[in-house]
Amino acid sequence: MSAESFDLMVIGGGPAGYVAAIRGGQLGLKTACVESRGTLGGTCLNVGCIPSKALLQSSEAYIEARDHAAEMGVLTGKVGFDLSVMQARKSKVVSTMTRGIEGLFKKNKVTYIRGTGSFKGPQEVEVQGDEGRKVYHAKHVIIATGSAPIELPFAKFDEKYIVSSTGALAFDKVPKHLVVIGGGVIGLELGSVWARLGAKVTVVEAFDEILPMMDGDVIRTMAKVMKKQGMEILTKTKCKEVSRKGAKLTLKADGPDGELEFGCDRVLVAVGRRAYTEGLNLAAIGLETDRSGKVAIDDHFRTAVKGVYAVGDVVRGPMLAHKAEEEGVACVEQICGVSGHVNYEAIPNVVYTWPEVASVGKTTEQCKEEGLAVNIGKFPFAANGRAKANGFTEGFVKVIADAKTDRLLGVHIVGPHASELIGEVAIGFEYKASAEDLARSVHAHPTLSEAIKEACLGVDKRSINI
Repeated sequence: MSAESFDLMVIGGGPAGYVAAIRGGQLGLKTACVESRGTLGGTCLNVGCIPSKALLQSSEAYIEARDHAAEMGVLTGKVGFDLSVMQARKSKVVSTMTRGIEGLFKKNKVTYIRGTGSFKGPQEVEVQGDEGRKVYHAKHVIIATGSAPIELPFAKFDEKYIVSSTGALAFDKVPKHLVVIGGGVIGLELGSVWARLGAKVTVVEAFDEILPMMDGDVIRTMAKVMKKQGMEILTKTKCKEVSRKGAKLTLKADGPDGELEFGCDRVLVAVGRRAYTEGLNLAAIGLETDRSGKVAIDDHFRTAVKGVYAVGDVVRGPMLAHKAEEEGVACVEQICGVSGHVNYEAIPNVVYTWPEVASVGKTTEQCKEEGLAVNIGKFPFAANGRAKANGFTEGFVKVIADAKTDRLLGVHIVGPHASELIGEVAIGFEYKASAEDLARSVHAHPTLSEAIKEACLGVDKRSINI
């Protein structure tokens, strides 16, 4: 019996994979998506973006009720929380969304194949599933297997005491002392959750500052904010050993003043993620990964093997769910002869702490390194009417524009709902807007988005409200 054939097979059901599969179905391709997890949505939906935001929202609501409700004239009495309810809510959000993707597959006639996919040949995919092994034929195959947390050799994950982001989302009680190795996005977001709920949180970062790839003004502001919220930040400190006796862990690190040693009951290792290609049997098609473990592609997502493509975390570029989604769509569109594209200069970065951080484009430091002449406008949320009315005035909007052309080079936001505000900026970058373009756009009053307008006016030193 000949193998079942598809026009397109996608290996991986995360943000890159499931979106690519849906777009394939929309464009009339007979499409299948292979996913080994048992649920669609990948790391992002199951143990990443979505569950972390659910816990962040619950913990923010707790702090809002406990510390700020009275300021608004809302009397709540003694405020507490139920972690089991928070976790159940998180799980319900995740399960609802994973089922939603299955519904989208049915709507777009995408075949969902549960199992682990690997190559037998350039156009042959073998799937190991509940019913054994089955081989499928596909004219086009997209690798979208995503990424996995980086594990340190001296701190192996057991997902109970020494955890990755996955384990840190599933604690059944609040740690007494959580040590976070890594002061990047994941470390600060999850550290924030447990700090709000009462844990002592210590962040150990080997670089000079937390959020090391961000703009300097953002870094300095967020370091102050995190410390103000009770998190201990140890920079220029490299962890070298984690040991456990029963439920007690001891961490040793080298800091700027010598060796440090302290005890804790949980350690979160958040030092980054790596491309995940295990089990794909790339050797069967003569495909190798590069030095970073990623699959090499050209500007059209094509690998060195004809008919095989790769997108998302498994290829070059930032490991971001929205970048992966855009690549999945663009890849399929290009396969079908449609003009799909991804503007890598217009991809937002977001940190979902409180206040949030969001940015698009270059930092001040990058502009200096590249020798770019710039003008900078900066506007504080403390001078924004809506922020004052809402009671959250920490942070700012910073706009970096080319000194000659006024074209936007970088925009950085620290403040309430920065993740939502950055959408306007991303559109500006997509259409090569100038600071003047955003400054001349009418913004409703009072809104937080007026801070973007004011910062753009500030590029020309004509902000109105400061």
